[in-house]
Amino acid sequence: MNPVPVSEIILAPHPGANHTIIVGAGKSGLAVARHLANVNRPVVLTDNNPSPGPELLARLASWGVPGVWGGHPVSLLDMAAEVVLSPVVNPKIPFVREAAQRGIPVIGELEFAHRVLRQKDTGALVLAITGTNGKSTATDLTAHILKTAGLPAFACGNLGFPFLDAVDGAGSGARFALECSSYQLETIVDFRAEAAAILNLTPDHLARHGAMDAYLKAKLRIFERQSHKDVCIAPANADFLSGFSPAGQCARFGWGRVEGRGAWCGADGQLYIRDAVGAIASVLNRSELLIPGDHNVENALAAILLAMHGGAPIEAVRRGLKSYPGLAHRLAFCGEKGGIKAYNDSKGTNVDATLTAIRALPGPLVLLLGGEDKGSGYKLLRDALTGKLRHLVFLGDAIPMLERDLGDLPHFTHKSFDEAVNRALTSAEPGDQILLSPACASFDQFKNFEERGEAFESLIREWMA
Repeated sequence: MNPVPVSEIILAPHPGANHTIIVGAGKSGLAVARHLANVNRPVVLTDNNPSPGPELLARLASWGVPGVWGGHPVSLLDMAAEVVLSPVVNPKIPFVREAAQRGIPVIGELEFAHRVLRQKDTGALVLAITGTNGKSTATDLTAHILKTAGLPAFACGNLGFPFLDAVDGAGSGARFALECSSYQLETIVDFRAEAAAILNLTPDHLARHGAMDAYLKAKLRIFERQSHKDVCIAPANADFLSGFSPAGQCARFGWGRVEGRGAWCGADGQLYIRDAVGAIASVLNRSELLIPGDHNVENALAAILLAMHGGAPIEAVRRGLKSYPGLAHRLAFCGEKGGIKAYNDSKGTNVDATLTAIRALPGPLVLLLGGEDKGSGYKLLRDALTGKLRHLVFLGDAIPMLERDLGDLPHFTHKSFDEAVNRALTSAEPGDQILLSPACASFDQFKNFEERGEAFESLIREWMA
């Protein structure tokens, strides 16, 4: 039998079967299982993991949801009315292909949650964001602005909080700032966003999608069910959108004045917005943002357009932008004292991530590097540090490798994390930025990068007190 593409799955329920088969026991799969159990719908969860932990088994048992572990037996399809995939599950696996051959609908949690939302009919708005980079920040910032405006808002989706959990917990008139990955968008059917944004596109996930064209096609599905009442937000002059004609009203963002509806950053660093009737308003200067870097200016421009479509007035947009500290552990502003600012980029666990953080800040920098070495070397940091380095602080198990690659640059060395941070604080000068972006894993002194970032922020709070 030739496999049927997911996009061609027949949507009529399979006769004689009434179970929802959930494939994948991640956060989104568990959200669907919990929801279906609460409404007394028959459901079975299946996962490749042959040894689920006791906490997961206990949770499923409390819901009355049976689990099938160590694979996805095709026999489950004999009872299936539909299949719901977790985003990490490739739609090309044999189990899904067989479901398609049998005409069993296959959707993802994104589509499932959207269906539940629209059935509730509470006047909610979906403000969806996709792209290769910056999705999480743009999503979180959009929700932050909406909350600043006093509107009920949720940051959810690929951000880590399932869309369905947000839908089930929301009241009327909620705004859902929804991060959408290409994996999630592969399995939508009727999903529609009142406003949708694509931030950028660079090669990623090609092992799954096969080619850039397929990756782009998956991303652009975020716009496919929009009507003329909805808004399609995209970067100005993006080559990858050549020939794309959305049904929604276009709004562009970028550098220098954009044509028509949109938002832009001028040469003076001022952010502007032009509405649907052509009125232009100044929002704020990029220097007032707590999140640094050109990439975050672009995230802010997209978030402005999304939040204003969601009902945030411009004054609330200003206040939201000025007060947004950034995502936890991702170049997050921690505080300022005596003209010295501190940033937590503990999630910078590799050299590429640290390069992005260095480029985002103007300097002078007091940069904390080190932790558990990953073996890739640190010489690539040199060029980015040129002209903006006050000094480095080496720490943790990676000290010998850091000394080898960067030891001729001004630096201090402290094995202990706390001692390294305190050295950074006492050696910084007014106008400096202290940056924790270690380019290393955290496991030499911490359980994970989150714990490392929390330790840094605790020391910053003590310093500021």
